[in-house]
Amino acid sequence: MNLNHHGLGPLGGKALAIALVTDMHITNLELADNYLLAEGARYLLEMLKANFTIQHLDLSNNHLQSEGAECIAKMLLDNISIKSIKLSGNGFIEDDAKSFADALANNYRVKELDLSHNQFCGRGGEHLGQMLANNEALEVLDLSWNHLRMKGAVAFCAGLKVNVTLKHLDLSWNGFGNEGALALGEALKFNNTLVYLDLNNNRITNEGVGMLCKGLEANDTLRALMLAYNSLTVEGALALVTVVKNTPKTALEEINISNVLVNENFVQLLDLTCQEHPCLEVQYGGVGGFIAKKPPKRLDPMKVIQDYLDERKLRLWDFFRKIDKDGTMRVPVADFRKAVQQSNIPLDRYQIEELIQRLDRERTGMVDYRGLADTRKQMMRDHRRQLRKVESRQKKEKQKSERILKTFQSAVEANTPRSSMVMSPGGTKEDSSGPQHFSATPLSSWHHIVMSNSSRYSVTNLSSEHIHLPMLGGSTHQRPTSSPTMRSYSQPNLMDDSPRYPQSKPSSAQGMLSDSNTDVTHTKLSPTANHLTSLRHMRTS
Repeated sequence: MNLNHHGLGPLGGKALAIALVTDMHITNLELADNYLLAEGARYLLEMLKANFTIQHLDLSNNHLQSEGAECIAKMLLDNISIKSIKLSGNGFIEDDAKSFADALANNYRVKELDLSHNQFCGRGGEHLGQMLANNEALEVLDLSWNHLRMKGAVAFCAGLKVNVTLKHLDLSWNGFGNEGALALGEALKFNNTLVYLDLNNNRITNEGVGMLCKGLEANDTLRALMLAYNSLTVEGALALVTVVKNTPKTALEEINISNVLVNENFVQLLDLTCQEHPCLEVQYGGVGGFIAKKPPKRLDPMKVIQDYLDERKLRLWDFFRKIDKDGTMRVPVADFRKAVQQSNIPLDRYQIEELIQRLDRERTGMVDYRGLADTRKQMMRDHRRQLRKVESRQKKEKQKSERILKTFQSAVEANTPRSSMVMSPGGTKEDSSGPQHFSATPLSSWHHIVMSNSSRYSVTNLSSEHIHLPMLGGSTHQRPTSSPTMRSYSQPNLMDDSPRYPQSKPSSAQGMLSDSNTDVTHTKLSPTANHLTSLRHMRTS
């Protein structure tokens, strides 16, 4: 049912919810841009707690805000049919991400989630990263047009590192930058499920692409990488194609850098790479006849002369005395220029002119080399200052990278549940204090204690679970205390209007069996399970 752009409002949403409570046919409900507000959404979400036929829900651009986010989170805890939900452009803020993270940590039905065009920033990225670490069903996630950057982006990537189901991820129009690119590179080293990654418009430079390529070298599942409209040049494009060429196990088939103007060297490298990877397709901006580059940085001409003289074991004064025949320590500019050119000193025209301007500051037409010693000392000071700047910049970049990696690792540890004891499916015990191997141990093993691999609401699953019922006549069957506690799950009776009694919480298996006068153990069972129980009582009697 497509009711987009109909202006239903809260009252229209209420009327629609009443009509759909008992509907058993509609599976796709599109209500984008209807100004439902949180009130109208509340009616619809109450309906979805009883309606289990709707599988695809679109509530985009309905001004749901934080109150609507809470209602959606509560609905996701009860509904077992929704597979795809679109919540784009609803003004969700930082703390709303926590509501979705908590709800989807226990939801194993939702496969597609659209949270684009919202306002998730730093804390939002942390909560969404936690959601990725705990969720085991989500396959498509759209977070485009948010404000994920810096710490939030790094924390999100930490959750992506340990996620085992996500295949399609859209992060376009955020602010990941080089920090996020570094964290993504680390995540891609371990993630082996992601197939599509969109990083368009994320302020990533050539430096960030280099960090991302380190993750691509170890990844063998990613097929499509979108990097259009970032601050990339032909150097970044060359780095991407080079990593594909040098990585035989790569699965990359599509790279989008459609705004990058490349040169012939890139085209030649791409042709060679496509011979080894015939499925590779790279979208670039075209081949330019001239690509703007920064002018090459020229060395200080005084240093060039000094190096030249040191190689020949000459002094600087000796060089000028050969030119100054009269010994006046003043040489005409034309004679100086001619002498430098004839000496084969590796100076180009611009460097020679710079040197002349330095030695003839007053434009007299004469080069006075009496102040040459001062010029040389100034040159040495400038050289040392430049070296200090380079060392300081490199130190800051190293500290920044270490800080990002430390934040990334802390987020990974925060997203990884720590328990004193983890029960494996085979019943063996594993001490969680040892090193964590995220790539080898999937997150699904965290839930094997309380649920089987099949659906929690499957009736067929009940037949294979151990359902404990006391024997008539007071005889009881003692289970071995060493076996783990088993829980049974049932399919809710959707047509039953009788009040639901809360399931009692047994303190232990022994406590349940201690009262021999108990005839029935209250357990919330489906109609099929009740039928199985009645048959057992008939056979016993």
